[in-house]
Amino acid sequence: MTRSLIQSTLKGGLSLALLFALQPGFANTYKQAPSLDALVRSGALPPVEKRLPAQPEVITPVQRNGQYGGVLRSALRGNADYHAILRLVGNQGLSRWSLDFNSVQPNIAESWTVNADASEYIFKLRRGMRWSDGSPFTADDVLFSVNDLSGNKQFLTNPPDVLVVKDKMAEVTKLDDYTVKFRFAGSYVSFPEVLATPLGQYPVMWQKKYCSRFHPDYNPKVDELVAQNNAKNWGTLMRIKCGDAEVPTRWGNPEKPTLDPWVIERPYNGSASQVMLRRNPYFWQVDKAGQQLPYIDTLQLAVISEIETIMLTVLNGQLDFQHRHIFPIQNRPLLAENAKKGNYTVMSLQSLNANSAGIYLNQSTKKDRLREQIRNKDFRIALSLGMDRKEINDIVYMGQGAPWQTGPFKESKWYNEKLGTQYTQHDVKQANEILDRLGLTKRGADGYRTFPAGGRVSLDAIVAIQLAQQIEVLELVRKQWSKIGVELVIQAAERSLTFDRANSNDYDICVDVAPGGMDATMNPRPYLTIHPEARQSVQWAKWYLSGGKQGEEPNASMKKRLALYEQWRAAKSSAEAERLFRDILSIAADEFEVLGAVRPPRDNAIRRTNLSNVYEAMPAGWTYPTPGPSLPQQWFYAK
Repeated sequence: MTRSLIQSTLKGGLSLALLFALQPGFANTYKQAPSLDALVRSGALPPVEKRLPAQPEVITPVQRNGQYGGVLRSALRGNADYHAILRLVGNQGLSRWSLDFNSVQPNIAESWTVNADASEYIFKLRRGMRWSDGSPFTADDVLFSVNDLSGNKQFLTNPPDVLVVKDKMAEVTKLDDYTVKFRFAGSYVSFPEVLATPLGQYPVMWQKKYCSRFHPDYNPKVDELVAQNNAKNWGTLMRIKCGDAEVPTRWGNPEKPTLDPWVIERPYNGSASQVMLRRNPYFWQVDKAGQQLPYIDTLQLAVISEIETIMLTVLNGQLDFQHRHIFPIQNRPLLAENAKKGNYTVMSLQSLNANSAGIYLNQSTKKDRLREQIRNKDFRIALSLGMDRKEINDIVYMGQGAPWQTGPFKESKWYNEKLGTQYTQHDVKQANEILDRLGLTKRGADGYRTFPAGGRVSLDAIVAIQLAQQIEVLELVRKQWSKIGVELVIQAAERSLTFDRANSNDYDICVDVAPGGMDATMNPRPYLTIHPEARQSVQWAKWYLSGGKQGEEPNASMKKRLALYEQWRAAKSSAEAERLFRDILSIAADEFEVLGAVRPPRDNAIRRTNLSNVYEAMPAGWTYPTPGPSLPQQWFYAK
């Protein structure tokens, strides 16, 4: 079932219960992992049927019902790679993506209904569902997560975008213990899809019973806890103890209850060499035979500082699943050569990203003369024409990509030819002519152009040091731009330092993947400054996210797109939403703010040869946080 069909069905007010309630039958008695048997016998755990919801979700495994046991070994890099944990554990939101990314379906919510103009959603929760500590999960937890935390400015300066329409936070009310209503200030057709993204978890992120002890509305003595934990205020304490959507402390407290398939046992922190997660005995899914998921007992994530070491660990057969940090195309021959020795299978995943190396020119760079040029479309065109994308593709991507800008692919409903293909030809002569017309005619003895008022035309590019492919791309671009008299200075650093520089607006260019190839509406960062990591101008993003109170007012083109985006979010029909988003892409194509290098080749990933139920057609991206939506809880080791 396609997304548009689901949306039109929902718009008519029909419940998704009618679409998904008829699930395959399962055994009359539920089964649990043998590792839990002793705990049940001792009375430390209730019997499995008392740990599951009244009607647990029945998962149809990719291949077959699995067997319990085992440790899944994977790796993450350093102390700023916490999303690697989220991707493996999975983003447990009210809804989730289908395995193939073509639709959304109920997840923590059992079903939902929506009114005629998509401004009001009623979610039915799973009766009898429990947190990992055995406490009931109810509507009170949703209200606490939304009203007491997500909408509290003492905790979050700006409410999560997922819960805002027309600058107004959602009104969330409790209809009964297992029913909640979300009411928005306008239409929100895409709400179920947004809830399925990694940042759509806010409504179910915090357990009221545990996390309310760190909230002043529930604990009048919270200041004592703030002092005991050397926290700045209660909001900081809450993040330390209960985490947030995009902070590493989310994985740092084993005491915090979750709804995930596995829960933290050995926490993630700055000094961790290994992160361990053990099965959640209260997890709410079962297979068709009534076996409670997950099948695998433990997740073991090695914290490895060097990408080369992660790769070596894979080749030596020491990891059971890995996609992160080994995906570059140049690793494929080596991975294939060592597959038999390492006892793994090489997978090939379609990237969702529009470009392997997005070159985000900072429209708000602190350098006045350079900023004037970056804001000139002709300057951006000259830089693009100065890039030899065929050379980049042949050398860095083994000829497996294709010259491309940042537009959605032809396979996408959002395909925009101009946004994908304009100015991709390599034309040094034309690039030099454009730069001359811009008044950048003077050159130093080294051949680099200078501004009329003096000073070399030079751009500093920041890039995370673990992004080896992007650094290789930049090295080639540096040589290519030298032929048009523009200096490129590459400043590679640890991811955390790169983020700090980007967030403090201390860069001219930021290089990272450009999303939007297949998920343009879900991840439109190359086209809109709506995300804190909108690197074409963090200042414009701050302006948008703060309602104009912070940052810098964008140019007229971006302001128009931001207005269209708000209209898109409030569209009352799929047809209206499609028209508005196509207008956004068209304006982005006209403006040409972000340069692209090469359309991504297929990503590498590996799985242990006997690791079964792995959906090998899963896409690779952030909106579909690989491999989470493919349900690793139904992976198992075949014997």
